[in-house]
Amino acid sequence: MNVILKKSEAAEPFTFAFLGSDGNTIVRSENYTARKSAVNGIESVKKNCSEDSRYEMKEAKNGKLFFNLKAGNGQIVATSSMFGSAADRDAAIAELKSHAAAAEVTDQES
Repeated sequence: MNVILKKSEAAEPFTFAFLGSDGNTIVRSENYTARKSAVNGIESVKKNCSEDSRYEMKEAKNGKLFFNLKAGNGQIVATSSMFGSAADRDAAIAELKSHAAAAEVTDQES
């Protein structure tokens, strides 16, 4: 698992994404105005991903499944990609739980 920390030209330029072993995004962040806030978000994902109670299972209007990962204060720190089945969503959660804490961060700027 790898974490990509990106900076863009947007007003809130910093984002991050946790990538699975297949290179696809498992979860991504909101946009942050400061790099430090994005780094804190990465640490929050690493800290909270092992706790089942931090996952909020959702279904999009198109029927696809996804989840939000929440911090201890209830704030959403990351949102998953869309999945076609509960099994695929659950596999992504299992991978996040197993590998996020040790994930290396790659800093990218666009």
